Amino acid sequence: MVYRAIGLMSGSSLDGLDIAFAEFQETSGKWNYEIRAVACYGYNEEWIRKLKHATNLQALDYQLLHTEYGHYTGALVNRFIEENRLHHQVQIIASHGHTTFHVPSQKMTAQLGDGAAIASTTGINVVSDLRAMDVAKGGHGAPIVPIGEKLLLGDYPIFLNLGGIANISFNDPNQYIAFDICPANSVLNMLAADSNRTFDDGGRIASGGQVDENLLLLLNDLEYYRLPYPKSLSNDFGTQVVYSLIENKNISRTNALRTYVEHVAKQVQNAIRLAPIKNISPASRMLLTGGGAHNNFLVERLRYYLDEYNIEVIVPDKNLIDYKEAIIMALIGILRWREENNVLASVTGASADSIGGAVWIGQEA
Repeated sequence: MVYRAIGLMSGSSLDGLDIAFAEFQETSGKWNYEIRAVACYGYNEEWIRKLKHATNLQALDYQLLHTEYGHYTGALVNRFIEENRLHHQVQIIASHGHTTFHVPSQKMTAQLGDGAAIASTTGINVVSDLRAMDVAKGGHGAPIVPIGEKLLLGDYPIFLNLGGIANISFNDPNQYIAFDICPANSVLNMLAADSNRTFDDGGRIASGGQVDENLLLLLNDLEYYRLPYPKSLSNDFGTQVVYSLIENKNISRTNALRTYVEHVAKQVQNAIRLAPIKNISPASRMLLTGGGAHNNFLVERLRYYLDEYNIEVIVPDKNLIDYKEAIIMALIGILRWREENNVLASVTGASADSIGGAVWIGQEA
């Protein structure tokens, strides 16, 4: 069976809306995919402000933003379809939305981007609220991408995604395990913004700094890093807790960036060292994706810390680096349409695997 789907992803780094259109084929339980078109539509200053401060809104204003962002997202999908001449080719849209509130301990998670608004704007069937069922079943709702890694990229034993939050997956034949490691680009980009840059291109600023050992010790000693798996992070852990800790140290932005790169690399090493999976074979390959894969200095520090485990860090082609999550959102939407499990309880800690997502019929009858 062949499916043609669009996946939408908005991460905590607030760089923009990632859109991926891919063709998926399932044959006797085996999935293959081909990327047909991709784009990232950057957020302007107004949308960055709206998304960044969404959690401070009163209930009605939050719901109005939820609807507004859904229509805005649908308009960007229409633009994407027009620019890539995909009219009448897209069968389904799967939208992750933009995470605002995430409190799995109270069985609640919320993402901006009304699915009904997207379906109405595009006239295409939409799957949204992808994490909600898992959280309702007692899971963290995160990480959500391991189902796609397992079905589409199963040749790799380890996956590391360096987005706004760094998360890792272990593709063990007996049990698939994944969890959030630490804030990554969300904090790095905030530190770069303090120097009037959108991001630290290639890690050039960080590479010229020095590690502040006192700050590094404080960062590595945060309680979250001592929590057992399964676990997940909300966006404000990075943008409020971590960033505030760095601010209070009052060091140069160059040294802050250098120190935080070291912190991310060290926490990835700790995730490997403390992983519940103990049979990581020698010469294992780790697939690296997310915007952090373009940070050459961060990749260099990762390779330094992972060398003792004989883990080879694989940096794939640009489309997979930048759009892996959007591609997997598309697959998650397809699995929901097929009424098949699309979130793994072994990853999230839920009581059972689940079929997550609300379906909105955008096609006219």
